[in-house]
Amino acid sequence: MLSVPLKYSEANAKLKNMAKVARLVKFLTCKGKRNRKIFSLDLLAGFSCPFAEQCLSKVKQTDDGLKIVDGPKTEFRCFSASQEAIYTNTYKRRKSNMDYLQESKTVEDIADKLCLALPKNAGIVRIHVSGDFYNEAYFLAWLEVANRNPDRLFYAYTKSLGWWVKHRDNIPKNLVLTASYGGRQDHLIEEHGLRYVKVVYSVDEAKQLGLKIDSNDSFAANPNWRDKSFALLIHGIQPKGSEAGKAVSALNGKGSYSRK
Repeated sequence: MLSVPLKYSEANAKLKNMAKVARLVKFLTCKGKRNRKIFSLDLLAGFSCPFAEQCLSKVKQTDDGLKIVDGPKTEFRCFSASQEAIYTNTYKRRKSNMDYLQESKTVEDIADKLCLALPKNAGIVRIHVSGDFYNEAYFLAWLEVANRNPDRLFYAYTKSLGWWVKHRDNIPKNLVLTASYGGRQDHLIEEHGLRYVKVVYSVDEAKQLGLKIDSNDSFAANPNWRDKSFALLIHGIQPKGSEAGKAVSALNGKGSYSRK
């Protein structure tokens, strides 16, 4: 029998607000009772993101402790990497998840591990508050997990667009994907008409792009929105003096991942 060092995380304050969205309530209800919760499965930021570019940041272990390192083309820092640099236990949990999953090479083995660790009271699962689909087998494993759990809702933002396009006809109805602009496969978004999200630096920028801002993942997760694109406000700790940092300061705590 498989050991289970893999750990799902309970929803943060932002994700918990999805429980108020009528279209999503049914996934949190079982046998007429509101007894299911929202969880996420998280991996190390950057290290599990093979196609990230504009948001690429990684936390590395140094003699002076955990240190965040931005990629050569980083325009805005990944908020998950910032979390890992601050909270050692968060870093350790995500690293443990990733190490454990990467021990398995087949779709079936990875899916078994993900299903075995899946909380029994999970109703909605965000695949990666931190991380991305790091290879094709892992991507296909999540399709298998969704197929095995048809009464649960799964959703993910991703820059691993090639695997989505390749297996587009086999995406389960209870898995909602969003292409995240800012990666090396951005060209596939327009070529294949993928629904997408863009990080914007202000409310006005979102309006100019004709995109609504998702403040609690209700657009990202909602099956009714699987063909509608949207925006996220810049958030998290950004490099000092950067345009992204100035934008976060101007928002005064009203970014997509704030509690306000």
